[in-house]
Amino acid sequence: LMNAAVAQGVEPAQIAQHCDSVSLCFSKGLGAPAGAVLAGCREFVTEAWRVRKLLGGGMRQVGVLAAAARLGLQHAEATLRSDHDNARRFAEGTSGPLGIHALDSPLWSITLAAVETNIVMVNIQGAWPSAAELCDRLRAVSEEELAETGQAVSVLLLPWSAQTVRAVWHRNVSAHDTELARRKLEFVARKCQE
Repeated sequence: LMNAAVAQGVEPAQIAQHCDSVSLCFSKGLGAPAGAVLAGCREFVTEAWRVRKLLGGGMRQVGVLAAAARLGLQHAEATLRSDHDNARRFAEGTSGPLGIHALDSPLWSITLAAVETNIVMVNIQGAWPSAAELCDRLRAVSEEELAETGQAVSVLLLPWSAQTVRAVWHRNVSAHDTELARRKLEFVARKCQE
């Protein structure tokens, strides 16, 4: 919800007005250590409260968590905008080195119009490497990489499907980290093509 609101430049309420209920996790992009909120009609929330109690859910003295959630909400736009900018920078290379789209590798493609928030979907071209193999190679650090690039970088991406890899940014991934990930992808692509 918050990523969509920031990407569209609207208040979250403008999106949520079309929903019967909404759940917002404070620990995802907002950076709180834990917590979520559920909103809806009185009957819905009452039933959710009852089921939560039945399943043993509940916490006491969570003021410190609520404070972190509040801080996350107060800084949501700037924090999430930074995540979106890093994702865009990774994809296209805005204000810096070339992004992975501009590298024009025969191994992948990216639909830049689909990069609206903190998520970049990389479409794998051909049968090798598969999405899982590409993710394995991005995670691994080799002596060869260290010798060639002077640094050991492990990038954790998710094989979303057999032909798609999903990259997601959050508050702990900086612009520098984003550039290291882009360089690692370039290194892996070069090794796959050799």
